[in-house]
Amino acid sequence: MPYIDKKRRDTIVTPETCGELNYMVTELLIVYMKNNGLSYQTCNDIVGALDNAKDEFRRRVQHPYENIKIKQNSDVYDLKISYGLKGTKT
Repeated sequence: MPYIDKKRRDTIVTPETCGELNYMVTELLIVYMKNNGLSYQTCNDIVGALDNAKDEFRRRVQHPYENIKIKQNSDVYDLKISYGLKGTKT
């Protein structure tokens, strides 16, 4: 849990640091839990939403960014290794 100064917590509109982003997400999760009650289903909803949001972010933002950087800077992985082709041990 990020420990954001109490005065700063009340003024965050747009997070400026990773800690502030974590704090805002945590606050949103707490509101959801308060509205839906603490239960297995609520915990499952929260974890599922976080996992899906993370996966979608990686698919839509992080992976395309990595592909751009590979094209700009060249890949560090040999294609044969990346796709498990020739030269792999069984």
